Amino acid sequence: MNKLLIQKTDKENMFDVLINFHNQIKNALEVSGKVDLSKFNTSGLENIIITGLGGSAIGGDLIRSYTNYEIKFPISVNRNYTLPAFANKNTLVIVSSYSGNTEETISVYKEAIAKKCRIICLTSGGTVEKMANANKNLYIKLPGGLQPRCALGYSFFSLITIFEKLGFISEGSKDIGNTIKLIEKSSAVYSNLNVEKNPAIKIATAIKGKLPIIYSSVDTLDIVNLRWRGQFSENAKILAYGNFYPEMNHNELVGWNLNKDILKKTVVIFLKDKSDNDRVKLRMKITKDIIKNYCNNMLFLESDAKSRLERIFDLIYLGDWVSYYLAILNNTDPTPVEAIEKLKVKLISKNK
Repeated sequence: MNKLLIQKTDKENMFDVLINFHNQIKNALEVSGKVDLSKFNTSGLENIIITGLGGSAIGGDLIRSYTNYEIKFPISVNRNYTLPAFANKNTLVIVSSYSGNTEETISVYKEAIAKKCRIICLTSGGTVEKMANANKNLYIKLPGGLQPRCALGYSFFSLITIFEKLGFISEGSKDIGNTIKLIEKSSAVYSNLNVEKNPAIKIATAIKGKLPIIYSSVDTLDIVNLRWRGQFSENAKILAYGNFYPEMNHNELVGWNLNKDILKKTVVIFLKDKSDNDRVKLRMKITKDIIKNYCNNMLFLESDAKSRLERIFDLIYLGDWVSYYLAILNNTDPTPVEAIEKLKVKLISKNK
């Protein structure tokens, strides 16, 4: 990988943002750790709704998936202009908008106030911060200056802190500490521009010019799967597709039959985890044997880290770097999201 090519292409220096992700996690824990939740009312709480879009919602997806077998409350992630009908005074609504100006999230925030939901906000400022101050809602003020998708350390680890402080989950400081160490160690590997020593560059090279299709179980790695797809789209500016076991075995598997010219241009990425159900592991093996008749490009990725949290972020961090290097190989700046900005401008013009 050519350093000059990176400097020429990566005009807003996402490279340094990725390198310093472990520091972002540390900062997120420090910022959220200072927030006093001792008087926040959790009595009679029935459910939790985390509302947000895009990069601001992925932290909610991760906390829902990560705590699914521990937390006693049902958690839903809301990506819409409205709240579900069940939201009421016994609902905790966590308003997650990194910019503070996401119009769908602001709409939901107003509805949550009207329904007298219990509210906590995560934002770097904007309208959400102003509304939180005006309505005396508790909020965590996140450092700004990042693309929302690059602020996952803030959005997820702030939620971990909130959930721990409110007693929803047990303290996981050991796993968090080990995750930070793992990310820091991987940072040195993935920032090394020697192709032979950098698996992220190798994977990006294998994907270039192809349509990535990502398969994983619906448990531990479901949101890792979603994150990879989102990062391919926003960073590398390519479409990506994905699905989950065991559901894809009940419908999508049959689709690997026709459209052979298209299928030749795909690359299938299998994300695996040691906690996957044994029957799912068998399904993955059989599925691979069926698909290989139509697609010769397959990648099998699995983290060997100890804790579940480490394994999740091990693969998330790898995916972030793969999408970054794929952007460089595609000669496109990974940071700007021009199509989204054009959409926002047109939406604003329709409000006038």
